[in-house]
Amino acid sequence: MSFQRLIVGAALAALAAMSLGKEAASHGFAGQRFFPATILTDDPFVADELSLPTVTRPPTGADGAQEIGIDVDLAKRITPSFGITIGQGWKYLQQKDLPAATGLTGLHTGAQYQLFVDGPHEALGLIGLNVNWAHTGRVAALGAPDFTTLSPTFDFGKGFGDLAPSLAYLRPVAVTGNLGFDFPTKAESAGNPNPNNFNYGFAFEYSLPYLQCCVKDIGLRAPFSQLIPLVEIAFSTPINRVPASQTVGTIQPGIIWSGTYFQIGAEAILPVNRNSGRGFGGVMQFHVYLDDLFPRSIGKPISEW
Repeated sequence: MSFQRLIVGAALAALAAMSLGKEAASHGFAGQRFFPATILTDDPFVADELSLPTVTRPPTGADGAQEIGIDVDLAKRITPSFGITIGQGWKYLQQKDLPAATGLTGLHTGAQYQLFVDGPHEALGLIGLNVNWAHTGRVAALGAPDFTTLSPTFDFGKGFGDLAPSLAYLRPVAVTGNLGFDFPTKAESAGNPNPNNFNYGFAFEYSLPYLQCCVKDIGLRAPFSQLIPLVEIAFSTPINRVPASQTVGTIQPGIIWSGTYFQIGAEAILPVNRNSGRGFGGVMQFHVYLDDLFPRSIGKPISEW
């Protein structure tokens, strides 16, 4: 399928979704709080879901490189509390004074375990292990790794629906976050060091669906009643082999529209420093809730144990 057809298909599906005008169902809830699947940071819950596609145009690289990426990611529950993820992407890369290159990026997988879901306090916690696999992409041209990286993570979410009545209009606020480390299996590649990294990211959300249902009906109607404005931030700081000053990160303000069976999200990408790029970029994602769309087949856990 061509790139143009993929984007047109996603846009048509998005319009169909918005025409349904339904609120989100059982996906990603802790009590009354619905946590959408964020684009930059990992979700704090196991689920059956599919991102098809995520289209990214990052800021121009510090070396002047420009790229476009198209990624597909799948998450599948094995049990109600344990799930796995798998994903891979395709990249177009134009480096300065070099011919453009295209091809697959590295394969990444993950295993996740839901530590807790606290409905009354709208809180979630999850631990996971992500793996970026060596020799699974076009290494020389696109920078896909020739080494495997292991990344243990802790992901969490907290809604503020339990605030005092005097702070009612802060109750739609929610925060999710990721804390983790990268452990590459090779200390260096082609003479360049591969540092261990400390990764940390957060998403700050204001849920209009929560405002409407659980605080005060201010008269919003679909599709506006299903919007969740948010700001995501993520950083990666080396902890050895290279200076910590080589920290990279982005700030990504955006919005998510969430329906019964899928959501559409879009964010700007702003680099936090020169190491992270120049100018700005953008990302769009079409995301399907398989557990709501196919609750009796591919959207349910393989085992109820």
